[in-house]
Amino acid sequence: MVTTASVRGNGAVLEELDLESNSSAQVRPVPLSGLTVAVKDSYDIAGHRTGNGSPAWRDSHPAATANASAVDKLLAGGCRIVARCVMDEMAYSIEGQNHHYGTPLNPAYNDDRIPGGSSSGTASAVAQGLADIGLGGDTGGSVRVPAAFCGLFGIRPTHGRIDVRGSVPLSSAFDTVGLMTRDAALLETAAKVLLEGPSTPLPTPVRWLVGTDAFDMCSKDVATRLYGPLSAAMGELGEVLSAPVETTVCDDGSSLVDWVDVFRVCQGHEIWRTHGEWIRTVQPDLGPGIKERFEMASGITDEEYASMSSRRAAIAARLDKLLEGSVLMIPTVSDEAPRKGLSGTELQQLRTRTLALTSIAGLGGLPQVTIPLFPSDDAEGKGPLGISLIGSKGTDEGLLSIAVALSKRVPATDVEAGMGRVS
Repeated sequence: MVTTASVRGNGAVLEELDLESNSSAQVRPVPLSGLTVAVKDSYDIAGHRTGNGSPAWRDSHPAATANASAVDKLLAGGCRIVARCVMDEMAYSIEGQNHHYGTPLNPAYNDDRIPGGSSSGTASAVAQGLADIGLGGDTGGSVRVPAAFCGLFGIRPTHGRIDVRGSVPLSSAFDTVGLMTRDAALLETAAKVLLEGPSTPLPTPVRWLVGTDAFDMCSKDVATRLYGPLSAAMGELGEVLSAPVETTVCDDGSSLVDWVDVFRVCQGHEIWRTHGEWIRTVQPDLGPGIKERFEMASGITDEEYASMSSRRAAIAARLDKLLEGSVLMIPTVSDEAPRKGLSGTELQQLRTRTLALTSIAGLGGLPQVTIPLFPSDDAEGKGPLGISLIGSKGTDEGLLSIAVALSKRVPATDVEAGMGRVS
């Protein structure tokens, strides 16, 4: 493991930076002027080595010769890049624990909870106030999970709407560029700097769906804490949202846990195709959990992949139909951030329940915005939770607008007010 002295910001920051746009004259407004960005270790920054959460990856690749596209766009938008952050090894985890670099602080708690991953250090840095914006990546939940665990707003965009060039790939069918902030309005502004291609407007009012089988992934207590306060606030947005309509996300006899298998096989096959040769050649010292996942990925056959890809296409078609003119509300994660030191079995159970939720947007290539909910002052010992809105392809801007409206009506979504409430 890298010594703690070399990982700063309560375990979040690998490398402190001070990068601004070289443009001497801006010919258009700079909406993010003066704001700071913490960048996940999977993004190229010219003149620096990209580590991808792995010392072996960093040592076996030269320094980048150009910035990642998203980095360049944020710089052009007026941002200053201040840090390269710790991430889960090879981005193949949603826990936030790295065998080589340690576990970044989850500042919503005392130092006994994981931050979620794989954009772990980025979420930690933003939640600590070390940066205004976190540039992460989301394949299977790697922005949404740490945002929920650390009490942040976050977005996984429609697949393909933000340029991923210059970011280390994991699984091209699912890879997206994601963002995290402490403020909903800033998330909307920053996302608009990066989003490309046509936007699909939501109808007014949009049909508001509640995924009952998604809420079943949580305990009754967690589901109540999520649905209660936000449903009241959403009810006040009559000009934007219809009355809630309960629905089942899976209506074909399968379950969301079954969808995890579809995601796992499709993602794993692509991951091995992307990184298998490097692993065979370099033979890196992969940490616990990561090693086993790569071994699993290496054993997925082309026939299994083809079968699950067919199922994925059917799921995507189902979601396209379900979400036409609609927004789906689900929990972002199945529970609050777990304590450190869970057994492998406990972590796998957490991973399955969480992927049952995050795989929905992934399998459909859909945009998802997560909104933090903090406990009331009398709910001592409980941490932040995340509630998510999923829309049809291209409705990213509409989802962000709803998130901003909701953040003004639910005081518990105030991240800075929520920090420190948890004992």
